[in-house]
Amino acid sequence: MEQELTRTIGIVVVAAGRGERAGASVEGPKQYRRIGGKPVLWHTIRRLLDWPKTGPIVAVIHPDDQSLFDAVRSQFPAEAPLYCVTGGATRQISVQKGLKAIEPHGISHVLIHDGVRPFVDLALLERIEAGFNQGLAAMLPALAIADTVKRGASGLVTDTIPRAGLFTAQTPQAFEFSAILNAHDRAAEMASTEFTDDASIAEWAGLPVTLIEGSVDNVKLTLQKDITMADEKLAGSALPDVRTGNGYDVHQLEAGDGVTLCGIFLPHDQSLKGHSDADVALHALTDALLATCGAGDIGDHFPPSDPQWRGAASRIFVEHAVKIIRQAGGTIMNADISLIAEAPKIGPRRQEMREKLADMLGISLDRCSVKATTNETIGFVGRREGIAAIATATVVFQSTSA
Repeated sequence: MEQELTRTIGIVVVAAGRGERAGASVEGPKQYRRIGGKPVLWHTIRRLLDWPKTGPIVAVIHPDDQSLFDAVRSQFPAEAPLYCVTGGATRQISVQKGLKAIEPHGISHVLIHDGVRPFVDLALLERIEAGFNQGLAAMLPALAIADTVKRGASGLVTDTIPRAGLFTAQTPQAFEFSAILNAHDRAAEMASTEFTDDASIAEWAGLPVTLIEGSVDNVKLTLQKDITMADEKLAGSALPDVRTGNGYDVHQLEAGDGVTLCGIFLPHDQSLKGHSDADVALHALTDALLATCGAGDIGDHFPPSDPQWRGAASRIFVEHAVKIIRQAGGTIMNADISLIAEAPKIGPRRQEMREKLADMLGISLDRCSVKATTNETIGFVGRREGIAAIATATVVFQSTSA
């Protein structure tokens, strides 16, 4: 558990190529061609930034592309951990420069990803993190080859290669940082050796590289037709799969010394009664999140009859719902909580509550809202017998057409 808590995952995005097979374009190399109205590289970086486990990102760019990259960078928040460094004459040199540039950020693990793979999905990134949790030092996302493979010469088939055990490699390729940096440094001393990807450098250095399931959507845009198809793919998903979930919860008040709302303890002359910490706001939010992917409600996942949840912090429930959403390919866009209570006062602690929500959900503060109102002394809330909460969550899921 200690290792997981201290892990920092950096990402090197390789975007220094010229993309000559994609042909010339006034928009520049293929990583800056527009698909869905924005550069390919923008889509790639956005997918990576959407993953809450992402640490610093270093894009390795061509010296001639600084203004093109700056235009991409300007479309992300200034506080986003996104940096750039210029690459070298080969991909191998560029990656090594990217690793050197990200080293001062103190990362423990690194993903190395092609800038022209804009459809990397969160499920693949979660599989990589699961591998890190198992202590794997190097991982290669790959797909088993389904087509028959032939070897040819002079335009003729010379033989058929058995496809059993053959895979096509993808990125991001994932490594324990110091191990892959050391391998790259050693490889750089062998100027005559060419490696086609970072996994091959790891193999050469003696690192065991574990195959993990890749993604059929995680294609590399190489030719102009690939870029055209990607643009059409994004155009076909112009109506995104946006889902909204609602949650409602209420807890009874009893004599006590305070209540926990949105993960913040507020001193009060009453407490909320419940099996866990009775955080009515987070319970409503958990139900709202689960509703966006049809995953039942909080009681299905955390039965009140189960003694292990007695006194549990309710952020556990929220984070569980977040994990379910991300495994289903969802991106949380917004969360809104309305608290209905006569007391205590919510306003002085609202900012802290929003910050807690942002941390739990892995989204920015401006996407988290907490509001409060009284019940005008009417009903059980008005009589200070309980506190109610209404939560709404908005999640965008990857469209099946995209």
